[in-house]
Amino acid sequence: MRKPQGPTSSRSEISEFVDERINQLVERKSPEDIAEETGFANVSLLLKIREGVIKVPLDRVPGLARALECDPRTLFLLALGQYLDQEALVTIKQIIGPSMSQNEVAWVEALRRASDNADPPLSTKREKIIRAMFGKIRRQPG
Repeated sequence: MRKPQGPTSSRSEISEFVDERINQLVERKSPEDIAEETGFANVSLLLKIREGVIKVPLDRVPGLARALECDPRTLFLLALGQYLDQEALVTIKQIIGPSMSQNEVAWVEALRRASDNADPPLSTKREKIIRAMFGKIRRQPG
C-alpha cells in the first residue's frame, strides 16, 4: 500500500508525517479506519495525502489529527506549509508561539481552574512548589 520512494520523490513534510503516523498506528487501526475517523468518503483521499499527491484540506486537519492521534497544531502548521511560502510560515509560527503537548495543556487548564482564571505570575515561591512536586528541590548555597 505504501508508495515506493526513490531519489526523485518530492513528498512534503506533511505527507511524510502522515505516512509515519499511519505506520505507527498500524497495530491498532488501518488506513481505512483512519480515513473513516477523519470523515473521508473512502481511503483513497488519505492515501493520496500520504503519497504527497494532494494537499491536506485545512478544514480536515482537526479530524485527521484526531484519527492520527497527533497534535492538531503541529498537523495544522504542516498543512499550512503546503499552501504558504517559508517566510509566511515562520511569521505565523512566531505569532502563535510554541506548541504544547496534551499533557502541558492539561496542566495549564488545571492552573487556570485553580486560580479562577486569575493569570497569576510565576513567583519564585510557586516555582519552588512545582519543582518540589517533581523532587527537584534546589539547595541553597552555604
